[in-house]
Amino acid sequence: MKKFIAFMAILSLLISCGKSSDKGELVGVKGAKWHPEKPYGMTLVPGGAYIMGKSDEDVAGVQDAQTKTVTVRSFYMDETEITNSEYRQFVEWVKDSTIRMKLAILADEQGVKAGDGKGKKAGSIGDFAFNDADPEKMTAYDKYMYDNYYSVGTSEDQYAGRKLNRKVKLIKDPKQYPDEFYVEVMDSMYIPIEESYNGLRSIDVDKLKFRYSWMDIQAAAKAKVGKRKDFIRNEEVKVYPDTTVWIKDFTYSYNEPMHNDYFWHKAYGDYPVVGVKWTQAKAFCAWRTLNKNTYIKSKKSGRDLINSFRLPTEAEWEYAARGGLESATYPWGGPYTKSDRGCFLANFKPNRGDYAADQALYTVEAKSYEPNGYNLYNMAGNVSEWTDSSYDPNAYEYVSTMNPNVLDASNKRKVVRGGSWKDVAYFLQVSTRDYEYADSARSYIGFRTVQDYMGVQNTGNGTGKARKNR
Repeated sequence: MKKFIAFMAILSLLISCGKSSDKGELVGVKGAKWHPEKPYGMTLVPGGAYIMGKSDEDVAGVQDAQTKTVTVRSFYMDETEITNSEYRQFVEWVKDSTIRMKLAILADEQGVKAGDGKGKKAGSIGDFAFNDADPEKMTAYDKYMYDNYYSVGTSEDQYAGRKLNRKVKLIKDPKQYPDEFYVEVMDSMYIPIEESYNGLRSIDVDKLKFRYSWMDIQAAAKAKVGKRKDFIRNEEVKVYPDTTVWIKDFTYSYNEPMHNDYFWHKAYGDYPVVGVKWTQAKAFCAWRTLNKNTYIKSKKSGRDLINSFRLPTEAEWEYAARGGLESATYPWGGPYTKSDRGCFLANFKPNRGDYAADQALYTVEAKSYEPNGYNLYNMAGNVSEWTDSSYDPNAYEYVSTMNPNVLDASNKRKVVRGGSWKDVAYFLQVSTRDYEYADSARSYIGFRTVQDYMGVQNTGNGTGKARKNR
């Protein structure tokens, strides 16, 4: 018996050695190499050290930006502020998903299954039923998940996890609605008839809500006890910008045309979106990540999913705004706001009461003026920009010198940077700090997103290749 066991052990060893190509050496897990992909519309900001804070006199006397040498990691950043057109893509996705969810739920309640219609052209509400409405067509995995999770939902959402049918196009022409159930759903998406005027009945924007979840890693890391689920946060955010900011921000002023047209009209498609709260900007980041990863998964290529898009930290924003210039006043250097030809270098308020001296009354197109050293446009002026950081006037005294940031959920004051079209030059300085409350929207605050660079070899303080080959 012992001889038989020894023989089987030797045989197993020979078989395993015959199939292995590592010759028993420690070679690591084999797989495809990682090739960084620059996200569309973004530029790589190489990490490095810089002197954060005021490098010259603080004329406002705020004293909240003392100089401090810090280091930030590499990241990608949007070349421009998020535009109306880009944000409308988010709003349209939410509207599309909301309508499809309502159609799917009604089809579920009526017992109408997918496939009762006519393929890619809707013949009935059944064509918008949940993709998992027919258990007989499910894979083993999908059927298990449906039986144990999706069919019962959660306490917050009984339809959580159910798959929407996005292959069938939504019908926008009321004359072509396939059945009365479709009419019922579409009617619920618009404001009541008694609230419409001049024959115009628009979408009820309060119905456009985006739900997402995220993990509070900071809280989880600091907690001594607790399960993973204790640190998962669920958010539901109304996504439509507050267009009334053009009226509310300026008392005794006529800005109705901006209120009426700025966000939705194609003429302003390439202008920066405004009227977006900090919470809405965070929701946009979550959607952008979801949208890209959904596409990657649909291709079934085995490609790795991307890491999350997010708002920049205050230190990252200032580092990017400097464009590689040390102790400069503005993204272009300074100390002046005009070029040698007498042209203004940013969109702001140059003179008291004079918003048009720089050839712009309100905002300008997101890709205007010359970019800075990192190919980033309008890091000064046009619109101020939300960051992920909470505002504390004493933050520079205690934040880390490695990727400094202040994340304080109880502090609703969030840092905004860069100055805007209605600000004086002081707020355009790369070191000037300002803040707004997270639940506030303004006609002069927008945002841009960032994504962490996967890897560490790229820095702004030297060539990564040289260090790698040392």
